[in-house]
Amino acid sequence: MDKLKKVLSGQDDGNADGSGILERANQASTLSWGTRVKGFLICFVLGVVCSILGTCLLWVPGFGLAVFAVLYSLGNICALSSTMFLMGPCRQLKTMWAKERVLATIIMLWKNNGLALLFCILQFLAFTWYGLSYIPFARDAIIKLFSLCI
Repeated sequence: MDKLKKVLSGQDDGNADGSGILERANQASTLSWGTRVKGFLICFVLGVVCSILGTCLLWVPGFGLAVFAVLYSLGNICALSSTMFLMGPCRQLKTMWAKERVLATIIMLWKNNGLALLFCILQFLAFTWYGLSYIPFARDAIIKLFSLCI
């Protein structure tokens, strides 16, 4: 906590270890795992709600496309930001291209205006799978759950 106070008050002795402000703030974070998961869930649900609301309003005549663009983008930013509670911003950017996440990352970043609804659904699924990769054993549990159902 002292390190965070120093960084925020400007009393830190510069960038001695070579890390940026985001990395130093991440290292100084004192959030417990439970608080991180709660923050993740709140941001994720808020992001999904904004994205779904934007998708539903896509077909409103006159202003539907603009509302869709704003709400869907805001929802994606909020949902993507939610994983930063679990890993921190710098570590997330470093690990999003890992072997087990690269396909979900590519699908999540890929946009196509002509097939907006299909890709919205694919993006929700890809982001869910991506977000679960930051919770230990969550993807294994989902795979086992679906294998029991089938």
